[in-house]
Amino acid sequence: MKKMVSAALSALLAMSLTACGSSSSSSSAASSSSAAAASEAPAASAESKNIIIAMSPDYPPFDDLTTSGDLTGFDYDMGEWVFTWLNENGYSYTHEWKQMSFDTIISAIQTDQVDLGISGFTYAEDRKVLFSDPYYDSAQVALVNADSTIASTDELKGANLGCQMGSTGETVAEELSPDHTTAVEDMGIAIETLKAGGYDAVIMDIAVAKNYEATGNFKMLDHVLLDESTHIIAKEGNTELMDAVNKALAAFLASDDCAALKEKYGLQ
Repeated sequence: MKKMVSAALSALLAMSLTACGSSSSSSSAASSSSAAAASEAPAASAESKNIIIAMSPDYPPFDDLTTSGDLTGFDYDMGEWVFTWLNENGYSYTHEWKQMSFDTIISAIQTDQVDLGISGFTYAEDRKVLFSDPYYDSAQVALVNADSTIASTDELKGANLGCQMGSTGETVAEELSPDHTTAVEDMGIAIETLKAGGYDAVIMDIAVAKNYEATGNFKMLDHVLLDESTHIIAKEGNTELMDAVNKALAAFLASDDCAALKEKYGLQ
């Protein structure tokens, strides 16, 4: 009887050890699988984060408002595409847009009031922000009234020039005519002032100038005043968000949607 009991106990002990061994192996395999999945998943997918995007909707065709007051333009549609792509590719972001005057967006980013600026920002060394990869080649040019006698940018030296406050166009205008440059918050106001004869010319991005030239009320001078590229901006050091944005931008620029939006907004 003792031998039988001893044999039974030995069998039970062997089964218990075997079961523990299987459990340990399964747990180890599950841990390895989870670690591999975690290494492949983007860091941003750990938890959902709300991103606030600043835009100054007074710079068509990049940034504008519909007649009902909704945001529109190439930058807005691109931004929506970027965040859709991110959330379809392992990230977890919500986002909202905030209307601001252009000259306040950089300081809002630097003080953590907003996370991104998508508003036709061109690179400038004195802008202490983090720049994305470029998404559009641009240039600063001069726009004059259709009946203006000004035919060359050489004639802009000493002229009454308008520009948008905080823009690279303001830098160009001040170099051309330091004593007769006026910067305003809203580009729409600058255009109306030009139309009324208050300015001899307004300095702006070439795509924006072409947009106004198409109305027939203005003409763009041929000479390029400054070659530029357009970027999304974030706070210096916010590399996690910008790395994600750059991945989405690369996908956007390679997509048919990018070409379609450029055609839609006259940015070919």
